[in-house]
Amino acid sequence: MSAGARGRLAKNSIGLLHIVFFVVAAAAPLTAVVGASPAAFAFGNGAGVPGAFVLAGLLYLVFSVGFTAMSRYVGGAGAFYTYIAQGIGKPAGVGGAMMAIVTYNAVQIAIYALFGVFVGGALAPLGIELPWWTYAFAAIVIVTLCGQRNIAFSGHILGVCMIAEIAILLLLDLGIVLSGGGPEGMGMTSFAPATVFAPGLGVALVFVIGSFIGFEATAIFAEEAENPERTIPRATYVAVLLITVFYAFSTWAIVQFYGPAQVSATAQAGLDTFFFKASENVLGAWSVQVMNILLITSLFACVLSFHNTINRYFFALGREGIIARVLGKVHAKHGSPYVAGITQSAIAAVVLLGFVLGGQDPYAVVFSWMSALAVIGIVAVQALVCIAIILFFRKTKTGLGVWKTTVAPAISFLGLLGSLGLVIANLSLLSGTESLIVAAFPYLMALVGLLGAAFAMWLKSSKPVLYASLGKAFE
Repeated sequence: MSAGARGRLAKNSIGLLHIVFFVVAAAAPLTAVVGASPAAFAFGNGAGVPGAFVLAGLLYLVFSVGFTAMSRYVGGAGAFYTYIAQGIGKPAGVGGAMMAIVTYNAVQIAIYALFGVFVGGALAPLGIELPWWTYAFAAIVIVTLCGQRNIAFSGHILGVCMIAEIAILLLLDLGIVLSGGGPEGMGMTSFAPATVFAPGLGVALVFVIGSFIGFEATAIFAEEAENPERTIPRATYVAVLLITVFYAFSTWAIVQFYGPAQVSATAQAGLDTFFFKASENVLGAWSVQVMNILLITSLFACVLSFHNTINRYFFALGREGIIARVLGKVHAKHGSPYVAGITQSAIAAVVLLGFVLGGQDPYAVVFSWMSALAVIGIVAVQALVCIAIILFFRKTKTGLGVWKTTVAPAISFLGLLGSLGLVIANLSLLSGTESLIVAAFPYLMALVGLLGAAFAMWLKSSKPVLYASLGKAFE
């Protein structure tokens, strides 16, 4: 009997490398380094940005301790939803799931808009001038078709895109190192405490934390992974280490090129040309064209990764009966949650259409606003997961030590709570606007969580059998 006929996702479809590709592709290395880090340099702690990436990486490594420990006992396509439901309780689980769905839809819409902008910019010199949204909607169609195939198909695409974008950045990094750096030579001051903890660290962390979105993709593919008990923990640590080391090294290299004393002012003078000027100087004009093309493929890989993540949230909730059960159907041949994929792509298309009809700027409004909402959502949900891990192990007898079950989750909770505070305090900078709508995002996300919890409580009284099964469809 096929996976689709059993209503389960295709088992043993992907290995460790595929899962790492999904996580790193969601982090979009080229987009994060070339697109996000210049703002961290300009408005944050300047030369200390590489150190900020190390701090964020350490936070997520500590988070991974409890996260992977719990993955041995709780697995499935619901990921954070299942963790929170079995740790804190079913109402919190449904609330967290709704927050996660809003978060990932927001970041997906943001990337679709950015994709449209960059593709339009790349084709304009060739005489092809179409509105940005034509490329965005075309991407939605292509991503939906890719998402309907077996998960390994998307994994292969993401792997190629990820390797290409990492390669061009590594060429630039190594070129800077081999040339001996810039006017101030080479040094390690970017990792010195005085530089890292300089004024502006909080602002830098706003952009840095956002670069790690997509973290839960390791656990969300547990049902389709080969030997999930070993694969998921290994993939989690490999992905976090890879992202941290690569981001820290790339941002450190660019500091060496411009010099610690000048890097902040240079970034302020040209956020969009910050990396491209360095690349042209070190590698030549050809590298700028290649980097522009790979930036587009990076965005496509990112949005494909998030598409697969959202699919599995809708699938999880549909299979449990929280939302329409048809969303829990899987493809008879590919074992993919194809109905969920079509549904969530339709939602993204409708939201994008609303922005288009409203005449909103794709970068200043769609990308910036949706990115801000996503960062708030993901950090809040991750903080809930930390609490869930602690509570889960308090009521579940295991042979694991206190470090994995209590201390590490508690440390990561405090770190994430502090990060959330920094994001909210610097929301206008992250979104690029003083709009009251954006200022209301933290309250909106809290409202989404509360409505989800209230819905679960309604299920408890009106559909007790369904309520009793929540969070257990993946056991």
